[in-house]
Amino acid sequence: MTSSFSAAVSHSHTYLHHHHHHHHIFLSQCRPFFLSRRLHSLRKGLTLSRGRESPSFTVCASFTDVSPNVSLEEQELCKAEIWSVHKFGGTCVGTSQRIKNVADIILSDDSERKLVVVSAMSKITDMMYDLIYKAQSRDESYISALDAVLEKHSSTAHDILDGDNLATFLSQLHHDINNLKAMLRAIYIAGHATESFTDFVVGHGELWSAQMLSLVIRKNGTDCKWMDTREVLIVNPTSSNQVDPDYLESERRLEKWYSLNPCKVIIATGFIASTPQNIPTTLKRDGSDFSAAIIGALLRARQVTIWTDVDGVYSADPRKVSEAVILKTLSYQEAWEMSYFGANVLHPRTIIPVMRYGIPIMIRNIFNLSAPGTKICQPEVNDHEDKQNLQNYVKGFATIDNLALVNVEGTGMAGVPGTASAIFGAVKDVGANVIMISQASSEHSVCFAVPEKEVKAVAEALQSRFRQALDNGRLSQVAVIPNCSILAAVGQKMASTPGVSATLFNALAKANINVRAIAQGCSEYNITVVIKREDCIKALRAVHSRFYLSRTTIAMGIIGPGLIGSTLLDQLRDQASILKEEFNIDLRVLGILGSKSMLLSDAGIDLARWRELREERGEATDLERFVQHVHGNHFIPNTALVDCTADSVIAGYYHDWLRKGIHVVTPNKKANSGPLDQYLRLRALQRQSYTHYFYEATVGAGLPIVSTLRGLLETGDRILQIEGIFSGTLSYIFNNFKDGRAFSEVVAEAKEAGYTEPDPRDDLSGTDVARKVIILARESGLKLELSDIPVESLVPEPLRVCASAQEFMQELPKFDPEFAKKQEDAEKAGEVLRYVGVVDVTNRKGVVELRKYKKDHPFAQLSGSDNIIAFTTRRYKNQPLIVRGPGAGAQVTAGGIFSDILRLASYLGAPS
Repeated sequence: MTSSFSAAVSHSHTYLHHHHHHHHIFLSQCRPFFLSRRLHSLRKGLTLSRGRESPSFTVCASFTDVSPNVSLEEQELCKAEIWSVHKFGGTCVGTSQRIKNVADIILSDDSERKLVVVSAMSKITDMMYDLIYKAQSRDESYISALDAVLEKHSSTAHDILDGDNLATFLSQLHHDINNLKAMLRAIYIAGHATESFTDFVVGHGELWSAQMLSLVIRKNGTDCKWMDTREVLIVNPTSSNQVDPDYLESERRLEKWYSLNPCKVIIATGFIASTPQNIPTTLKRDGSDFSAAIIGALLRARQVTIWTDVDGVYSADPRKVSEAVILKTLSYQEAWEMSYFGANVLHPRTIIPVMRYGIPIMIRNIFNLSAPGTKICQPEVNDHEDKQNLQNYVKGFATIDNLALVNVEGTGMAGVPGTASAIFGAVKDVGANVIMISQASSEHSVCFAVPEKEVKAVAEALQSRFRQALDNGRLSQVAVIPNCSILAAVGQKMASTPGVSATLFNALAKANINVRAIAQGCSEYNITVVIKREDCIKALRAVHSRFYLSRTTIAMGIIGPGLIGSTLLDQLRDQASILKEEFNIDLRVLGILGSKSMLLSDAGIDLARWRELREERGEATDLERFVQHVHGNHFIPNTALVDCTADSVIAGYYHDWLRKGIHVVTPNKKANSGPLDQYLRLRALQRQSYTHYFYEATVGAGLPIVSTLRGLLETGDRILQIEGIFSGTLSYIFNNFKDGRAFSEVVAEAKEAGYTEPDPRDDLSGTDVARKVIILARESGLKLELSDIPVESLVPEPLRVCASAQEFMQELPKFDPEFAKKQEDAEKAGEVLRYVGVVDVTNRKGVVELRKYKKDHPFAQLSGSDNIIAFTTRRYKNQPLIVRGPGAGAQVTAGGIFSDILRLASYLGAPS
């Protein structure tokens, strides 16, 4: 069952129909369906088996042989729905214990009649091929190798059989081994083995496992016979390495066999069959699956169950996408497409026989009976399905690596008939396999994908074939783009459902992945895009998480776990599970970086224990490695860095991060209030890419100030003035500086309460307010530098040079009278003092100063450390728009950052 892409692509054929015919397929008409599906696959360069081959149309013949109205007057064989077919691969019957498990599964199936197809015990088929190889190479060790085969079967038989059963089997086994010795001796002497000789030798593994299993089941008192499929299945070898079942003849023989051996359970050998001349042969690769499907079709079985060692078909390769899920159902076509793209499903030809009668195939895991498995069947037609859920339309994703794109372009191609056939004729002569073709209807260029190892030959062939056209400029170039991968999205109704391809390309765009070429057949079963090889896994994960998790997963790095950073981490911890369950937002903190140490994790840090983990497992801080770690995680399509520092060095990295596709969320004012050109570069970058930069918490902590301003600007309002009390500290000081209290006393009280910076001069100087004013001024479209803003400092001139905060606090009372005078003057006029920042948009300037306001003014009615901001605009002219609330403190600041993170999630596609 394992299918690897290389096998699927090593076909040496290139059978290409021109892009212009498409086959519309209707599920109701059985036969035409297959034929057109067959043509369709050829157009895509897909034949129905693996190995090196060229396509042939003989499949059609075998379908037309079987008339749709086969008479149902079968003897007691065909009672349509009463049969169920099971197939057990080599690993399922690999040991004596596993054979017992298989017997239990068969006995627990309550169908009226059962037919079980078994493969040889695991490794035996390879050992048998090896015997022949040794014998024809005249290597004596074939004798001891044959003894090993005998030993494995006889020891297994001793484990599971006893008495007469054991004796019967062992005598048959020894008889077969002696015959094989003689045959191998002949091969040894001749130094050559014919194909039918080889097929005869190799088929013994199945004969032995079928006999053992039937004896185990008979031991349980069930009426059971084993069937040598070579007496029943008749196949015609075709030119290539595959065979076509002769359904009519096989059906006749099956009826005859059953009339002589009526029973409830048939154990049949997989993989082996006979030619019409009764010469033993095999069904080639994955033959046992094919046997089960053919026999299922002959019996018109209720269903065919294929037992393997995986839980079913995954939505994507679980080794690349950890969140891949098991698909409950697939249509025949979806299974077919998935297997073409190398998914570990079934061989496409296994699907043909059962599809004809609409017999469902179940894929189940013998080692995990609790898993329901995947059902491959005709899709149900029901219109009541939830149309909103895109998952119903896209079933799986697969990738093919190591491809190159060949692009042939030139104006001379347009309207010249036969250019495309000349191109693909040349490709066919080289024997390369074309995996995908894409052509614009203008015919100005044709591009197609071939395996990287074949591209050199293809390019040379095309250049020599079109030498003349290239020389006289009718064709401008034959270009090769190496290192490509194909990403295919497979699903039944994709093309007919609006929004599927939009979602697909949107997911790729948001993961910053560029698409080189696109192909979508009218068959509606897949959309194929060609991307750079290094983007392949990232793309697979991005589209998979977009369709399957539907949740927006963001890999986050938190920089600066100080007061605000650690509060944010705690808020994330408390909220994470609710976000995941209710809003489908999955925030994973993959790194926490402090000034000395950092903590990294691949799957996400346990936020309940991040402090201890950082103590235990922290490593020396290395910003570059940190960013690489958080962003380099390909499982998660989106990356966000949250900068909780007040550091201008870190702010200097934003531009770089945004350019790499990393979203930035920050309360750090340094980037937006730093040099103007740095700010303008950030904003320009933000406008032209899908990468977001959010900084609500830089002004007024968690208050919606920046977003309110943006909302006004985006809806076309014109800002006239923004005026506000932006500093929680200074708000507190001036709200309490009244009733004759000393200024220095109020400052000391604020410092005690933790409202000020360790050095209160940092607040009193007004620089912080100026930074907030600059941020809002620039947001409103003014091009101002920090130095353009006059700031009235509240630190008395002589105290600006004090060495320490302590010294400053000792000296401050000397200046109390000055402040008291200002306060009294205001009081007399019925006014209050407030320290405000103003953005005067009309006159394109900003200012930070102590102003007086009438007692009935909103600014006068503030309490505690609240911030208040008034927007005067063309719409809000007489009554300004006011935002008011606590504008300082770790909880609200972290809350502001958190809401930016959630806004980022909704921009990235989370439900709003």
